[in-house]
Amino acid sequence: MLTAAGFHVLLALASGRGHGYAVMRFIEEISGGAVKLGPGTLYRTINRLVADGLVEEFDAGDPAAPHDARRRYYKLTPQGERAARDEAELMTRLVTAARKAGLIT
Repeated sequence: MLTAAGFHVLLALASGRGHGYAVMRFIEEISGGAVKLGPGTLYRTINRLVADGLVEEFDAGDPAAPHDARRRYYKLTPQGERAARDEAELMTRLVTAARKAGLIT
């Protein structure tokens, strides 16, 4: 099972966000501002996901393109995609149980 921050990062990467700032903004947007990952939490989480083989850093492409040379780009590995899918399926089951318990409509 992933941490909440880990799942948020995998979800952002599965949705096409590839660098840290875009991941942070995506998480804030989809949570309606309820979740804000700071840079420290974000990069510790990414580093852990990289070490676990769920995420990998990649070359963004055109070195002549105007971008911040320090910006790092990330993508899901096949294992990361499976982990994100498994976690999303678990969350679906939990939401179903919450509905049956009358916690949400």
